[in-house]
Amino acid sequence: MFKYILIASAATGLAVSAQAQSYESDTGFYLDGGYQYLEIEPDGAEQGVDTNGIAARLGYKFNNVFSLEGELASGIDDGEFDYNTDEDEFNFDDNNDGDFNDLIAASGDIGLNYLVGVFGRADLPITERLDVFARAGYSYIDLDASLATPGGAAIDVADSENGPAVGAGLTYALNENWELRGDYTYYSFEDADTNGAMVGVGYKF
Repeated sequence: MFKYILIASAATGLAVSAQAQSYESDTGFYLDGGYQYLEIEPDGAEQGVDTNGIAARLGYKFNNVFSLEGELASGIDDGEFDYNTDEDEFNFDDNNDGDFNDLIAASGDIGLNYLVGVFGRADLPITERLDVFARAGYSYIDLDASLATPGGAAIDVADSENGPAVGAGLTYALNENWELRGDYTYYSFEDADTNGAMVGVGYKF
């Protein structure tokens, strides 16, 4: 009986040791890139504004679970939107009536100049090839917009925001180095909350 206990204890120890080694073995840098969709919700807009871009994520895996990654995204087209705000926000009397409290019902385009962020990431293996992950961090976004008012005036607006961001996604390993990646991220900016989705490919160095 004592022999079987020793064998079971040894087997358990080997299994735990092998698992620990496997979690420590997958370390190093990785680079992901692909298509980035952003829904930007600026204050005053009637609804979210759809924009398209490209994104890259450069990270370092400390083990099979924990990573640190930075991201950079840039817009490739502008999104159209309708905008309602008071004239005094722009210090602009659109209808020349001397009252800066009138509502401007404008339309325009908004574009992403760039978005950067730093995230901590935790992975959970589901199968040998498929992992799900969650990430949390802090991001900065730089935007510009062009508005056309009912009075015929053109207004250019530049804005930048920063704030926390959280997200989740999955990766699927094609082989030892290449993988597919998809994720969703919510960026909590003060005046322009943003939802983002990215699909792309990655390479593990």
